[in-house]
Amino acid sequence: MKKRMVSAAILLSLAVLSSVSVAQSNAAGVDSYIETVRADTRADKVAIITEAMQLNDKDGKIFWPVYRKYEADLMKVNDQRVALIKAYADKYTTLTDGDAKAMIEQSLNFESGRTEAKRKCAKDLQKAGLAPLTVARFIQLEHRLDLLIDLEIASELPPILNKPAGTASPKQ
Repeated sequence: MKKRMVSAAILLSLAVLSSVSVAQSNAAGVDSYIETVRADTRADKVAIITEAMQLNDKDGKIFWPVYRKYEADLMKVNDQRVALIKAYADKYTTLTDGDAKAMIEQSLNFESGRTEAKRKCAKDLQKAGLAPLTVARFIQLEHRLDLLIDLEIASELPPILNKPAGTASPKQ
């Protein structure tokens, strides 16, 4: 079971990774491609959660409707991340202080939105009757999947410190 979960997590990360790479290198058709990858990623994520959570029928009937609502909310939040990555890729070589300031705010808003979506999901799962231990297991799993995805995305995005020579330099 652990090997399959690790393999599925790697596939999930690679799916997200490919959407970031394409978003950086090819503007035409990127939105369509990203939506396809996101749909595949959601399916992979459901498979990982199904295997890791091992919910009985009763808990599954409680969990999955709330999870679907959470995923819909999370998709809206992740739209912010996609927009931020696109903006960063478009402006990387000409990034100004104003651009950086806007991106800082967008990044922090994304993180807050993701945390709030998890908080609401945890509350809704408990309110619907799922045991706190089961909810905690899901939140921990979700956090680990987020870490994998975040690491993959971060490893593909060039850091601001490595901007090519001759590009706008930060004001001090």
